[in-house]
Amino acid sequence: MSGSALLVMDYQNSIVDRLGSEESLAAATAAVSAARERRIPVVFVRVAFRPGAPEVAASNRMFGGMRERMGSMAPGASDVHAAFGVGDDDLVVTKLRVSAFVGSDLEVLLRGLEVRDLVLAGIATSGVVLSTLRQAADLDFGLTVLSDACADGDPEVHRVLLEKVFPRQADVVTTAEWSASLG
Repeated sequence: MSGSALLVMDYQNSIVDRLGSEESLAAATAAVSAARERRIPVVFVRVAFRPGAPEVAASNRMFGGMRERMGSMAPGASDVHAAFGVGDDDLVVTKLRVSAFVGSDLEVLLRGLEVRDLVLAGIATSGVVLSTLRQAADLDFGLTVLSDACADGDPEVHRVLLEKVFPRQADVVTTAEWSASLG
């Protein structure tokens, strides 16, 4: 799978605690292990803001309340979940909006790595996965979504996206199916 990268998106402490599941975390960590074994670049994407969240307009419905919430966030809330064993050599991208591309250097990093195909895992399916998939498709990346390494607070929205929306622009497979396809 030369030219591919695995994006592990928003698997950060505060989001895993709120919207993740043991099953999706296990699938995502298995995907990371499979990618590392085959030397496929893994890019961890997280959302985080400067103290006080000056990047966020009050009119932004998703992030507008961040300024008030930041004071009550636990230390390390925006850190990538410890289950992934992220080290100093791992690639971690910080974004400022829902899509992994907005407010980050992700596209430049992927071009530097000569990546043409993206494998997506993330929380939430209706947030970062949907937004990143749409933008990546517009940027002409080939796309695969790891269905069991995605999670969402709304099971019906999760199902509709995976079964009806994503297949129009991506291959939707399980982590085991993807890992087996790597040979």
